[in-house]
Amino acid sequence: MSEPVANGAAAEANGPTFSVEKIYVKDVSFEAPGVPQVFNEQGQPALEMNLNQRVQRVADNLFEVELGVTLTCKLVDKTVYLVEVRQAGLFGLGGFDDQTLDAMLGVHCPNILYPYARQTVSDLITAGGFPPFLLQPINFEGLYAEGLRQRAEQGTLAGAETAGNA
Repeated sequence: MSEPVANGAAAEANGPTFSVEKIYVKDVSFEAPGVPQVFNEQGQPALEMNLNQRVQRVADNLFEVELGVTLTCKLVDKTVYLVEVRQAGLFGLGGFDDQTLDAMLGVHCPNILYPYARQTVSDLITAGGFPPFLLQPINFEGLYAEGLRQRAEQGTLAGAETAGNA
């Protein structure tokens, strides 16, 4: 591991530190239930993508960030293929205030992981015999801001419910 993570107290004295310790695939799945018959079917496929993120503190200044991407391709009402990738990384973060740390874990780390997940998804689809597919870029800053807005809204609603029950 790098010095900032191993010597967290010294790193915090010198200001905030950020390091990428390791990037890895944690889980991967590809299913094509209608192969080979689906190769002869005609029509416009419909794609649905789900994205999720999980953060876990591993040590004082070490966090695992896991980015989950699920892509489902359907033709009419049949699943053509289903790809699930859990791309993860270990990140050293020290000396950040709570708000900045939350933003780093919610925006910066997923931005680093996404190109790896995107490539894995593309490779799996191509290896499955389907035309190449590239996921479009994602605005993680916008997703993070929306998540903050929803958390604030839920906090307001929870506060109103608590006040109403008093």
